[in-house]
Amino acid sequence: MAEAAQAPTALLVMEEGRRADVYPAAVLKEIGDLAQWQGPPLTRAQLADQLDVLSEVDVLISGWGAPVLDAELLGHAPRLRAVLVAGGSVRHLTTPEFWARRIPIVSAAAANAVPVAQFTLAQILLGLKQVHRISREVRDSRSFPHDPPVPGAYGSRVGLLGLGQIGRLVAAHLRSFGIEVLAADPTLDAAGAQELGVRLVDTDELFATCEVVSLHAPLLPETEALVGDRLLSLLRQGATVINTARGALLDEPAAIDVLRRRPDLTAVLDVTWPEPPGPESPLFTLPNVVLTPHLAGAMGSERARLGELVRDELRRLVSNEPLRHAVDPAHAGTRA
Repeated sequence: MAEAAQAPTALLVMEEGRRADVYPAAVLKEIGDLAQWQGPPLTRAQLADQLDVLSEVDVLISGWGAPVLDAELLGHAPRLRAVLVAGGSVRHLTTPEFWARRIPIVSAAAANAVPVAQFTLAQILLGLKQVHRISREVRDSRSFPHDPPVPGAYGSRVGLLGLGQIGRLVAAHLRSFGIEVLAADPTLDAAGAQELGVRLVDTDELFATCEVVSLHAPLLPETEALVGDRLLSLLRQGATVINTARGALLDEPAAIDVLRRRPDLTAVLDVTWPEPPGPESPLFTLPNVVLTPHLAGAMGSERARLGELVRDELRRLVSNEPLRHAVDPAHAGTRA
């Protein structure tokens, strides 16, 4: 009879404050059934003081507060065969030295995309009813308008700037509401757009013809400050722009100027740059800005979905099955 393969050794390294949310006791137990813990969980700072603990580690498990996978860390981890991160982007963690080792790294971006898409859907539906604008007018006038002109959902146009994991989930949600979904994404062709049920347009048409525009593009040199005066000025009367992606996609000074000129517009900003804005920023006081502190991403019990994805990927690793959420090095630099 063949001898059973030895379970890999694993080490959990992440910030302590969110550890219990991301890896609840039941998930930690299941991970422990699949792997042998090399030691107790550590923070990034604690690991830096005892890098030798990595010498016997096969699988590094992490989340918020993950260590940077640089030459020094890798030099202490000769057995490392996989990194599983219960988080979104791994761009800030990976280095050329890491990619040279050809170690697979898993991102839980697909799990984090779920609450972001749900938050975005809620804001889109509110935007199509122009809830934020009308509530401002009700508050200021202390009266209710009679039959206010709002587009509503059915037959309206919503624009998605970027169709990564989150943008695609949002598009899927919108299909059940009778909404025409337009998208601008240079990486998508007509066949891919048809499969997603969206119509590809350029950014000008997106901003000029949609009642709501939601930003889902990655932050790259070519997208930094992409949404500024020209695009925002194209927005229709009463339109809403939503940003749950990266704050620096928005040219903030230009956006503030447009929002001052166009009180009919609403900006729902769950991300800013810098984050948070400086205390004197007009974003705190502009009446047509809805400012939230990164609420769209996984919060509270939603974070367990990320740890469960890591657990499932560890199970595949142990069973010699293909990983479903490993980051392709060729595309790592374009992921948000």
